[in-house]
Amino acid sequence: MPLAMCAMAHTPLMNFNEPGPGIRAEVESVFADARAKIAEFDPDVVVMFAPDHYNGLLYDMMPPFCVGFQARSFGDYGTIPGPLNVDRELGEAIVAELFASDVDIAYSERLLVDHGVAQSLELLLGSLDAKPIVPIIINSVAEPMGPPHRSIVLGEAVGRVVANLDKKVLLIASGGLSHDPPVPRLSEVPPEVQERLIAGRNRPADAQAAHEARVIATGLEFAAGRANIMPLNPQWDTDLMRILASGDLSPIKTWTTEWVTEQGGHSGHEVRCWIAAYAALGVAGKYKTSLSYYRAIDEWVAGLGIAFAQQA
Repeated sequence: MPLAMCAMAHTPLMNFNEPGPGIRAEVESVFADARAKIAEFDPDVVVMFAPDHYNGLLYDMMPPFCVGFQARSFGDYGTIPGPLNVDRELGEAIVAELFASDVDIAYSERLLVDHGVAQSLELLLGSLDAKPIVPIIINSVAEPMGPPHRSIVLGEAVGRVVANLDKKVLLIASGGLSHDPPVPRLSEVPPEVQERLIAGRNRPADAQAAHEARVIATGLEFAAGRANIMPLNPQWDTDLMRILASGDLSPIKTWTTEWVTEQGGHSGHEVRCWIAAYAALGVAGKYKTSLSYYRAIDEWVAGLGIAFAQQA
């Protein structure tokens, strides 16, 4: 059965900070187009590649990849809280293929996901449980990380499973593109923040609200040119989107983790989710991109890219 793929750059600041004139309407129109293409494809099941932001996966046990056999959203930044409709049978088949492909994979019976999953499901499908789903988390913030090309290996293994299903499968990538929000780094923070990164799952509501307020304020400071974070990199973002749309992912195999950080920021590693999704789609053969949108939006601290591709 056919495969389709939708990749999008999530940004929690979309719900809080207002960008320049006409930008919100433009972005909403593109998301409406993406939803229409997904509705026309009408998938039976979704496989989603997404990051975590030190909410579900922390340094007490930080896997490079993790498949959720059960999962729920805790609802940060006003996203929908509650359980995901996880397709456990497909999740187990994916894990089996990953092991057979020499990819060491973690799996969770109690995966906690944040806006990296929930916002994309809300914007593209309307709810957390609209379709059966297998969530696959790719570590995109916690150092050290493996090389970016490992996401190609991950995606291709997933693609070998879903390409042989008697179902229509939608691959979703949530993350990136270039952005460098104030995400703490274990080596640079005081002991109390280190403890939060190691064992701070399910933090109190007041602490979560304070954290979100700081990130929202950083977006406004960044747009005003006063935030001490890396600028967005539209050239790198659009070059990546072009490579992925071409179907030839070989240039990515030479990338290093350090180079991605230099080009895309510390959270630019969320492009690993895009890379995995395109690699999975490519297993089924040539594909064609029918939607490709990009705009750098400082108020949202986001190189905002959206793409839809389908088997040719």
